Amino acid sequence: RLQVEHPVTELVTGGDLVNWQLRIASGEKLSVDPQKALQPNGHAIECRVYAEDPSAGFLPSPGRISFHRPPPGPGVRVDAGVESGFEVPVYYDSMMAKVIVWGENRNRAIDRMQRALTEYEIGGVPTTIPLFRWILSLDDFSDGRFDTTFLDRVLSERDGTPFVDQPADAEEIAVISAAVRTVLGRGDRDQTSFRGHGNAWRRFSRSDGLRR
Repeated sequence: RLQVEHPVTELVTGGDLVNWQLRIASGEKLSVDPQKALQPNGHAIECRVYAEDPSAGFLPSPGRISFHRPPPGPGVRVDAGVESGFEVPVYYDSMMAKVIVWGENRNRAIDRMQRALTEYEIGGVPTTIPLFRWILSLDDFSDGRFDTTFLDRVLSERDGTPFVDQPADAEEIAVISAAVRTVLGRGDRDQTSFRGHGNAWRRFSRSDGLRR
C-alpha cells in the first residue's frame, strides 16, 4: 500500500515504489541496495494541491477548471489528476495534484517549491497554492521549528486575513493570457523565437536556483 507522500521517498532514494510493487506482485525479489535506501540524497518536499479555499476554512470548491498549466523545470515533479476543462466533483476527494520538488538541502528545496508554486497556473476554482506559498515563507517552517500544532497556530495568528486578494477580473486576464500562449504556440519560427526570450528568463531563474 502506497502513502500519498511516496514521491518524496522516490526522489531522495532514486527508487520507483510503484514499479517495485508491480514487480514484487509478479514474483520478483526485492533487490534494492539497503545502504542507498537508508541514506537519502538531498531533500524533498510535497504539496498537495486541493480545490479548497483556505481563506474560507478550507471549504471544498467544486467546479470546472478553466485552465491548468503545471510548473516545469529541473527537480520538479507534478502528479496531476486533472486537466483544463475537468470538472472537480462534489462527491469525492478534492485533491487535484501533488507538487514534489527535490533540492540538495532543505533551503534549496523550499526555494524550488516556491518557484514551482508561483508558476503553477490553475483557473476556475480556488486552490491551496496560496496557503503553501505563505507557509513556505515562514521562518519557523524554513528553520524546521514546527509540530502537529503548527498549522492551527499560524492560521490563528493570521486572524482571518485572506490568502488571495485578486482584482475581480483576475481570472479573465489569466484565461486571455492562456489563450494567447496557445495561439503563439501554433505560430511560425519568428513567433517561436519571440517566445524564447521570455522562456530564457525562466531558464536563467531555474539555473540560478540550482546554483544557490
